[in-house]
Amino acid sequence: MDAQSLLGILSSFQHARILVLGDVMLDRFIYGTVERISPEAPIPVMSIERTADMLGGAANVARNVATLGGKATLIGVIGQDSCADNLRDQLALIPTIQACLIVDASRPTTLKTRHIADRQQILRADIESRAPLTGAIAAAVLEQYTAALADVDAVVISDYGKGVLSEALAAAAINAARNRGRPVLVDPKGKSFLKYRGATVLTPNRSELQVAAGHECSSDAQVVAAAKTILAQDICAALVVTRGKEGMSIVEQDGSAAHIRTIAKEVYDVSGAGDTAAATLALGLSKGADIKQAARLANIAAGIVVGKYGTATVTAGEIVAILDRSAEGSAARKHFTLETVLHRVARWRELGLSIAFTNGCFDLLHPGHVSLLAQAKQSADQLVVGLNSDLSVRRLKGADRPVQGEVARATVLASLKSVDAVVIFEEDTPLALIGALEPDVLVKGADYTIESVVGADLIQQRGGKVILAEMVPAQSTTNTIRRLAGAAKA
Repeated sequence: MDAQSLLGILSSFQHARILVLGDVMLDRFIYGTVERISPEAPIPVMSIERTADMLGGAANVARNVATLGGKATLIGVIGQDSCADNLRDQLALIPTIQACLIVDASRPTTLKTRHIADRQQILRADIESRAPLTGAIAAAVLEQYTAALADVDAVVISDYGKGVLSEALAAAAINAARNRGRPVLVDPKGKSFLKYRGATVLTPNRSELQVAAGHECSSDAQVVAAAKTILAQDICAALVVTRGKEGMSIVEQDGSAAHIRTIAKEVYDVSGAGDTAAATLALGLSKGADIKQAARLANIAAGIVVGKYGTATVTAGEIVAILDRSAEGSAARKHFTLETVLHRVARWRELGLSIAFTNGCFDLLHPGHVSLLAQAKQSADQLVVGLNSDLSVRRLKGADRPVQGEVARATVLASLKSVDAVVIFEEDTPLALIGALEPDVLVKGADYTIESVVGADLIQQRGGKVILAEMVPAQSTTNTIRRLAGAAKA
């Protein structure tokens, strides 16, 4: 499959709008070590070192949509408790998620707590209610969902079996989306998939498909046979079966099947991998990708996220780094993840080369940017450019920016002769990136002072230089956008 066509689809994610309906939850990870067995019972004693709370379930699907560059509307139910407050606070930090969370004081906010010692999960404790929603709450959920359908390109129904998606609500949600011509992707749960009849795609994992179809699902042939059992019930048009280390299998209504092997090198944590796959599939389908193209991107995304700890997400830049391996051209070879660029920087240093670093959003590249990059390149042998991700730009400059997505911006930067590597970063500042790369020279525009340049103190402490590049007059992305907006109004 052509990597360039997949890069084109990935670039279009910036313009996608996905509606996510389902079980919202909080994932809590308690990390520590185990060095002894309790004298009170034959159980390990865990010394707790740190705790991390992350968006889970349907909220994690929405977060993955956002980190991949899209916009998400999230609809779900929460309790009236501290976990609900925690969820709201985390969602408020992501400007491209519009959260419509309905409070049901009669049930707790779902909380999954995982205890992890020395990279191994030793216990999971859940606080939840699986009782169906009351009529009034279900009606409120459906009302919010129906109202949101007009402004989205695709729907993800994320069913974790926590009571939100009853048969009636699931059927009503799917029918409403179909009536609007929106593709519906369902991450299913339960012994039967009949309640999802009318969906476009179902994304069960291997064990979920095995239970629903009543077939063993160890081999490719067995997975295909089980999927055909579901398709024969006229539930959906296709199944994308996630199979862990075996990758994914795509089985369509016409009987065709394809298998995509995983790209994961190391698996640290599978928590939320299905959410990542569902989000990526929905984004791909919403922008016109066929099921195999969308599944290829989803397989890459899932393979990346299982190599991280916790309920993690993946960025478009990380997928680009994988696709780079088969893409052609020098521009493609300049897209790197931090891990990969660190190896490249280490090699440059072995050769005695000096490293310069600069960073920015680089939205609508203009002569001022080109001049900055040229001056940065002149200051050292190799230039690494840190590029704010789409989500980072939106936090800094508002929900209407960037004009171009991170893949497009990285591609343009990488095409410049002055740029030797591009690293997309998620944080609002490049401080962590500078700390990891340890460049010899840090370059920013002369509109800064050395004291105000992020990371200047780190560079100077190591004996490096901070350079303020000369500015090109009257060059600004913001002013360019204002002029374009004014011309459009005129």
